[in-house]
Amino acid sequence: MIHRHRRLCAHAVDPLEIAAGLEAHGVTDRTAARFRHRDVFSLAEELYARVPRARAAAAPPREPVRRGAAVRAVLQLLPGALCAATLTALTAVHPGHPLARPATAAVGTVLVLLALRLCLRAGPLHLRRAGRPSATAVLAVAWAVGHALLGDAPLTALLSGGPDLPLSWPHPDPATALALTCAVAPAAALARWFARRARRGLAVSRGLGELASRVRPLLLGATLLYAAAQLALLLGARPLTGGPADPPAALVATTALGTLLFLARLLAVHGFPAAAVAGPAAAAALEVVALALVLIARLPGAGALARPVDALTAAAGPAAVPAVACATAALVLLGHALRTLTGARAHPAPEEPEAARP
Repeated sequence: MIHRHRRLCAHAVDPLEIAAGLEAHGVTDRTAARFRHRDVFSLAEELYARVPRARAAAAPPREPVRRGAAVRAVLQLLPGALCAATLTALTAVHPGHPLARPATAAVGTVLVLLALRLCLRAGPLHLRRAGRPSATAVLAVAWAVGHALLGDAPLTALLSGGPDLPLSWPHPDPATALALTCAVAPAAALARWFARRARRGLAVSRGLGELASRVRPLLLGATLLYAAAQLALLLGARPLTGGPADPPAALVATTALGTLLFLARLLAVHGFPAAAVAGPAAAAALEVVALALVLIARLPGAGALARPVDALTAAAGPAAVPAVACATAALVLLGHALRTLTGARAHPAPEEPEAARP
């Protein structure tokens, strides 16, 4: 089947295009059943994954593998290194200059964001089809990360009857910022490991069920390893930046946020951008709702609306709200990934020059 329809599969941009071509050539569900598939669409999905995408033979040659891998490895370490350099510069700035610290923080933030952009545009975290991120994704990720950097300050201010005027300048948590930026390196390494092992499982699997049984433990393992790496980085960053130890709820909140972002990027890389946006958006929405309930509860007769938030903060502190929001969104996204990333469509073959194909 692959040999007969190789040109169709190599130039297709979607499994649906292959399914239409197969049906035009007389392939029916009965034919697909001979290849252990329930219908033509399932067969087209596996063909799309197994046949490499064709690209122009005149494309510029790629860098040597070793050199490219070394460059990508250094690139993934750049956000954490720049964040650490920024924090070091902030501690070295003389307090007598009122604009020195804000200027240093602004320059460092811009450099870290540029480094993150480079990491997401190259290496294992880049998308198959480049495009501008949606406004929903940008706002959701910015809110969730900003909420984590500010810690429990916004919710604490609202619960105590504030915010008080004039508003004070917020102070992001340096340990959280350092842990999240340094986590880019293990995220890239685990994303590469998962992609390679999943492609290897696709090559030896005889059907989609066998492929799912091979990929599912890989996805769970990569997620657990990343969560452990994120927690270890957070525990290691706190002594380096100073300050008291984080409460358990704060550790859970930051670890869950990092895991949520890792799963979202993994889904986007493997061709499911809508689900990737939905995860951080759900977490951000839950955090916004929690803050809104505290404000609305100040209206006459609406005090009961803040009881869920009061119960959470009384049990585990204000950090329990982002912990529940991010952990819930991460678990839902993991369940969705276990269904989508275990299929053949999520692991298409890499591009190859047409001249290299038989």
